[in-house]
Amino acid sequence: MMKRVLAAAAALWLGTAPPAPAQEFPNRTITMIVVFAPGGATDVLARILADHMSRTLGQRVVVENVSGAGGTIGGTRGAQAAPDGYTLTVGSLGSHSAAVSIYRQPGYDPRELQPIGLIAGTPLYFVVRNGHPARTMQEFLAMARENPGRISNANAGVGSTNHLACALFSFVTGARMNDIPYRGEGPAVNDVVAGQVDSACVLAPAAVPQIQAGTMRGLLIAATERSQGAPQVPSAPEAGVPDFLFQGWNAVFAPRGTPQPVVERLDQAMRAALNDPAIQRRIQELGSIPAPPDRQGPEALRALVRSEVARWAEVVRAAGIEPQ
Repeated sequence: MMKRVLAAAAALWLGTAPPAPAQEFPNRTITMIVVFAPGGATDVLARILADHMSRTLGQRVVVENVSGAGGTIGGTRGAQAAPDGYTLTVGSLGSHSAAVSIYRQPGYDPRELQPIGLIAGTPLYFVVRNGHPARTMQEFLAMARENPGRISNANAGVGSTNHLACALFSFVTGARMNDIPYRGEGPAVNDVVAGQVDSACVLAPAAVPQIQAGTMRGLLIAATERSQGAPQVPSAPEAGVPDFLFQGWNAVFAPRGTPQPVVERLDQAMRAALNDPAIQRRIQELGSIPAPPDRQGPEALRALVRSEVARWAEVVRAAGIEPQ
């Protein structure tokens, strides 16, 4: 023991002591910012992912909900965090692609962030409260056209995926509704369930459990085929609205400048979750579509974000949505 102490002292005196090993990532808790209130699709998928990544990384991954302004408040906080991998952001089609066209100063450009990976693609349902008299989409459209601006429609905030989906719905159907923004999809769904709002465009992880429980009714899924999660809900073509096709998505981002070894470690942990059959089943049971292997990882997400930013700039202009 004494020899080791003397050897260490001698090394220090001579300035030849070996450097302390670098601390490996992660060595403390990781915060995962969800840009909407609890209970919506982004929140549900983030919590499933965070739980699995905690086990893979050997450190807690905690979810923090930072809602408001269509997800851009949380998006800004995540983008401005230290680029060390300890603050991640879970965003959506709205907050991390369309926001560039919806908000004059969103606080970040999603194309400049460090992408980590896509969690899932997310089908969308058009739902109504249980007491609403319309039993089919055609009945709903007839009422909306006869009473323009009278039927209330909830969304997760201006620029959110839900808001964009219903803007597209109004554009292709000509139906004008009274849009009511909330601070997230969860609160919007709560008011539909409570009968306070007539309708909403709701992403599958938030819609399917409520439809299955009978707490609200789905008039269509914005896809060409019905979903196994809610097979009683007709597809868009079956409902007579064949042009209303829409799929949201949720993904994980880190601040620009995050070191490549940290990005690689986070990518590995995400892939471990997405390729776990148990996680795949949980995501599918919610009506979402887990990212397949060829769409996983930072580069696939980078390409998706760039294409989505360009696509939604055109949609926002065509729908006449005024920048905020």
